[in-house]
Amino acid sequence: MELLSDADATAVAEVMQGLAAPARIRILARLLAAPCAVGELAEDLSLGQPTVSNHLRLLRHLGLVTGRRTGRSVVYELHDEHVRALLQQVLAHVHHGPDDARA
Repeated sequence: MELLSDADATAVAEVMQGLAAPARIRILARLLAAPCAVGELAEDLSLGQPTVSNHLRLLRHLGLVTGRRTGRSVVYELHDEHVRALLQQVLAHVHHGPDDARA
């Protein structure tokens, strides 16, 4: 196995830091189900629309979500299958991992 370069390690750390907020995880988990507009995300997650927009801006910057304008709304979705797989694996780890791993 190759060692990770400093640049790659930094990029991975930035993505992981971006995932370190429960609200962002909830947004991404909601987007696992289907693309969603900002207002709908805010309503579904009981968060303010400005808060959701700020989180989405960071997630977009990190390459985890993409947005496309539909009329007056922007609909967000997971960037690609890599992001989907990452989220599914993390959720599976949390739900099915050993109890002592969460202690």
